[in-house]
Amino acid sequence: MTPGALRDAFQQHRPAGCEAAEWQQRCELAAAYRLFALLGWHELIYNHLTVRVPGTPHFLINPFGLMYREVKAGNLVKIDLDGRKVDDSPWPVNPAGFIVHSAVHAARPDAHCVVHTHTTAGQVVSCQRDGLLPLSFNSTFYTGRVAYHDFEGITLEREECERLAADLGDRNVMILRNHGLLVCGPSVGDAFAEHYMLQRACEVQVAAQATGAALVQPRSEIAQLAAEQYERTARRGDQNTLLWDAMLRWAWDLDPGFAT
Repeated sequence: MTPGALRDAFQQHRPAGCEAAEWQQRCELAAAYRLFALLGWHELIYNHLTVRVPGTPHFLINPFGLMYREVKAGNLVKIDLDGRKVDDSPWPVNPAGFIVHSAVHAARPDAHCVVHTHTTAGQVVSCQRDGLLPLSFNSTFYTGRVAYHDFEGITLEREECERLAADLGDRNVMILRNHGLLVCGPSVGDAFAEHYMLQRACEVQVAAQATGAALVQPRSEIAQLAAEQYERTARRGDQNTLLWDAMLRWAWDLDPGFAT
């Protein structure tokens, strides 16, 4: 199925009163939740992926209490930057979710999608003093491009928002020390690709360290070159779009029910 045909299929399930652009974002975000569940990047009912509703100050978040595999376009909750529900929904919203995500959405108008996970590999690297190391192919994509935020407990305090946003700055990737990973991007597809590459980098780092063998790091100028190449071909090129279109097809083939 072509990308255009798939997007047309999404619109066939759009309920009355929902703008086409919002429904597209709902379907893509729901697909991302299903894919994160499939890839094991979930924490049961916890953690969040959010996306901004086009042309509004609102964003969509998962219903608190549902597993990622249960998320659908129609049950995503629309909230404002204070975590208040904009539309009627029988589901609550996890306070820790909108505090982390609203901090990024409010500070970064370009960050339309924000992802936060507690994957094992991500948490292991977040506990290491030196953070992400330029060891593997994937990790070199982040040379000089990773932000860090110190652990301040469960993210329930609004005062942390300003510090979290300041630590992120203009970067799209942040390691929350002793906590997990946070990525953002101009679209759901960009954020998915960012998380995939960062997660792979963490997995390889943890596995390489576990071997006990002496590790080889590429020369700094080569690592920087790889980061610039990835910036050009993926973040500012067409590779993220190609990847996300393929992932949407996979999600649809597995269960098109996410788009209802």
